[in-house]
Amino acid sequence: MKIAIQAADLDWSRIDGTRVYILNLLKYFGKIDPESQFLIYHKKNFNPELTPPDFSNYKVLEKPFPLFWTQIKLCYSLFREKPDALWMPMHNIPIFRNKKVKTTVTIHDLAFKYFPDHFRKFDLIKLNLLASWAIRKSDKIIAISEASKKDILKFYPEIQEDKIKVIYHGFDKEIFERERDLEKEQEIKNKFNIQGRYILYVGALQPRKNLKTLISAFGELKKEEEYKNVKLVLAGEKAWLWKEIFEQIKNSPVASEIITPGKIKFSDLGHLMRGAEIFCFPSLYEGFGIPVLEAFISKVPVICARNSSLPEVAGEAALYFEPKNQIELAQQIKKVLDDSELRNSLIAKGLEQAKKFSWEKCARETLDYIKS
Repeated sequence: MKIAIQAADLDWSRIDGTRVYILNLLKYFGKIDPESQFLIYHKKNFNPELTPPDFSNYKVLEKPFPLFWTQIKLCYSLFREKPDALWMPMHNIPIFRNKKVKTTVTIHDLAFKYFPDHFRKFDLIKLNLLASWAIRKSDKIIAISEASKKDILKFYPEIQEDKIKVIYHGFDKEIFERERDLEKEQEIKNKFNIQGRYILYVGALQPRKNLKTLISAFGELKKEEEYKNVKLVLAGEKAWLWKEIFEQIKNSPVASEIITPGKIKFSDLGHLMRGAEIFCFPSLYEGFGIPVLEAFISKVPVICARNSSLPEVAGEAALYFEPKNQIELAQQIKKVLDDSELRNSLIAKGLEQAKKFSWEKCARETLDYIKS
C-alpha cells in the first residue's frame, strides 16, 4: 500500500505537541508495516530535532513552495504520485483530491471555538475554515481524546459518530523514563540560573495555557516564609499573544523568582522535569496534554486544571483545581510541597496511569485506521 503523509510541520523551528506527535508516529510506521511505502511530504529542511528516521520504505519528498502549500504543491504532488491513502496529521486537507485516495485527518482540539479571543484574528479565520473543511470532507477523523471527539460532535453535529476514532497519544520513554542524574540536573539548573526547589510548567507560552493564573498562584505561595527557596520555571517558547504573560511576570512582586528559559532541547528537558518538585499544567483547554504523561514517567507529582481532556488523561494520578482559581491552585501546591506521603502517592499513581499510553500503541492504531 502507498500511504502519503503531510509532514511539513516537522520543518518548523518551534516544537509543540502536534509536531512531537507526527515525529513519534513516523518513528514506528516504517517498522510496523515494512510492506507499505510511505511518502513523506514536507517543504524544506526538517528541524534537526524533528527529523524522522530513514526507513527503507520511506520516500521523503521535499516540495518547496511559497504560499498555500497544502492546496497547491501538496495537492499537485498527490495527483502525480497517486497514493492509496492520505494522512493529514493537522486540521487541514487538500480541497481537490482523487476520490479514490482515502483521507484521514487528525483533529487535535477545537480550542479556537471555546477561546476565540486567545487567537490572532487571521489565525482564527484560518482555523475555522480549515478545520470545518477537514472535518466535513475527510473520509475518517482521528480524535486524540474522548473530550476532543465530543467537541467535534458538538460543533459539527452533522458528522456521524462512527467517522471518528479516538486514539490516544504517548510519551517519549527514551527521554523521560530514566533514573535521575543529579550532576546533569545541576548542570541544567546552572545553565538556566535555577537555584533551589522549583515548580515546573512545560509548553508554549500563549493565553490558552493559563499561565497568568499560575503566576498569581505562585505569588500567593511566596507570601509564606517557608516557601522562600521555591522558584517557578515556565519552560517553553513564545507562541502567540505572549506579551501579557511577560507583563504580568514583570509586575509580579516575585518576578525575580520566575524563570523563563525559552526553548529547551529534548535532552535537557528530561533532566529539568526529573528535578522538579511539582509539574503544574494550568491550561484552560487541552486536546490531550502530553507533558502530563512526561511528568508521570519522570516521577514528578502533577497538578492540573480540571477541564477538557486533562481528567481523562491524568485520571486519579493528579491533583486538580478550577482553572481560574489561583487560591485553590496555591493550596494544592502547598499540599504537595508539605506532604511527602501525598507526593509519593501521586508519583506511584502517575507511573501506573502512564502504562495506559505509548507511542507504539498510538502508531499501530493510527496506521490500522488509515489503512482500513
